[in-house]
Amino acid sequence: MDEQRISDILNKFRSGELSEADTVSQLKKMPYEELGFAKIDHHRAVRQGFPEVVFCQGKTTPQVVEIVKRLAVHNKNILATRAGRDVYEEVKKIVPEALYSEAARLIYLYQDKKPVNEDKFVLVMTAGTSDIPVAEEAALTAEVMGNRVVRVFDVGVAGIHRLLAQHDLIMQANVIIVVAGMEGALASVVGGMADKPIIAVPTSVGYGANFHGLSALLCMLNSCAAGVAVVNIDNGFGAGRLASIINQLGD
Repeated sequence: MDEQRISDILNKFRSGELSEADTVSQLKKMPYEELGFAKIDHHRAVRQGFPEVVFCQGKTTPQVVEIVKRLAVHNKNILATRAGRDVYEEVKKIVPEALYSEAARLIYLYQDKKPVNEDKFVLVMTAGTSDIPVAEEAALTAEVMGNRVVRVFDVGVAGIHRLLAQHDLIMQANVIIVVAGMEGALASVVGGMADKPIIAVPTSVGYGANFHGLSALLCMLNSCAAGVAVVNIDNGFGAGRLASIINQLGD
């Protein structure tokens, strides 16, 4: 439910295509739709510019299928995060337009491709190849939300010459997402190179003392580089969403 959808409903009522009862019925669903196990926020796109995103982990497959089905009635672009292929296969039976990214574990609909400002792009960087799943979640989130995204993977500090070779690209980016596990040092290094907002994403990649991403999280929070913001461990979606908001400011 976005502003255009509301206008369509009101115009149909004005022209007589919708009765008063039908109009009231459709507008009643605008704040949220009650499913018993979930209350779908159909008003999210009006308030925030993008529909409610489904976090699939912890939900049953039938619950995910029903939520996505109801969202698809009102929205052309949808994201469902932390989804396995088995969940996607069930969703696709009900919503044939649904797509899936194995790397990002994302189910998504991307039917409304609005014009993208090619001059402003989000740069997504990873320290290692093992960080790519979280980075892809961030990158695909930003793309579906209407942004140009450039990916640069495996440029961690263990081979810092690989990072330095990306200097021109770093300086051209409008927003930079840095995804790193282990000790998470890449965010600080990029933060010291760039004059752009840095969104640091700690990942749970690492050996025992990494504490499933806690060491990377603390390192990023304690960065001495200014302009580095940090999201939760493995939260690629959160980084992609924030990068999208920043990248589209002023558009």
